[in-house]
Amino acid sequence: MKKIIYTSISFLMLLALTKETKAQQDAMYTQYMFNTLAINPAYAGSRNVISATALYRNQWTGYDGAPKTSTFSIDAPINDKRIGLGLQIFNDRLGITNTTGFVVSSAYRIRMEVGTLSFGIQGSGNHRRADYTQVKLDQSGTSIDPAFQEFVSRTNFNIGTGIYYNSDNFYVGLSAPELLPTKFGSQSSTNLSKQEIHLFLTAGFVASLSDDLKLKPSVLVKQVKGAPIEGDLNATFWIKDVIGIGGSYRTNADVSGLLEIQASPQIRIGYSYDHSITKLQSFNSGSHEIMLRYEFGFEKDKFISPRFF
Repeated sequence: MKKIIYTSISFLMLLALTKETKAQQDAMYTQYMFNTLAINPAYAGSRNVISATALYRNQWTGYDGAPKTSTFSIDAPINDKRIGLGLQIFNDRLGITNTTGFVVSSAYRIRMEVGTLSFGIQGSGNHRRADYTQVKLDQSGTSIDPAFQEFVSRTNFNIGTGIYYNSDNFYVGLSAPELLPTKFGSQSSTNLSKQEIHLFLTAGFVASLSDDLKLKPSVLVKQVKGAPIEGDLNATFWIKDVIGIGGSYRTNADVSGLLEIQASPQIRIGYSYDHSITKLQSFNSGSHEIMLRYEFGFEKDKFISPRFF
């Protein structure tokens, strides 16, 4: 089993290191621990119930053309929980660009002595639109540049993979959600930018400090060639398994505050606020992210126990 894990990790790292990448291109999330299916298909079914999550991120509030991302995902275990299936629908707006797409995920889950090891694959499709005529080249708006007289509409498909291990109090995952270097721009363009491979490493655990207090640290490391390695470090204190209060640091980018509420055994609400620590802080009033999760986790009036990831 260890040989399988090591081989899978080596394969994913090799894929990430053998591609040219210009910059980080995937949407980011502060509450990545609630949106793991968006970055790792092996997460599908890991909560052992039908789980639906909606998330909205308004990044760099007040900055014209700043990113706005909406996602909805649902996943469930089947076949005696040996298979996980997942579906995600998303919309990402950035300036003149609007991208809408879907991701279908499947995971094969191996029950181990303590936890579960999952191997996941996914297929995705997105439609990207960009109206370059909306770009103002000068104050008068009268300048004409042929490069900015195009309306781009392009559909791309991709595949991805990942591995994920979790137990009751620990998880670790490694994934590459998009393996194919799909192109941006119109079909007729000769100089297209490319969607490059992003590698995600996630890990976290829960430590019991007392009967009523738990600490849940987690980390997300994002790697793409041509851009600095980025890390999200997070720590949340859970009080009576109902309220979570924490903070996060994104390397050379943001510091964040997080609030989570387990409103009922099936409903969890999350909110995060990011404050930029770069020069962008002078041009925006922070980033906001809202999450809502609902779980169909009850049988014969018996609810599931709280899950932390």
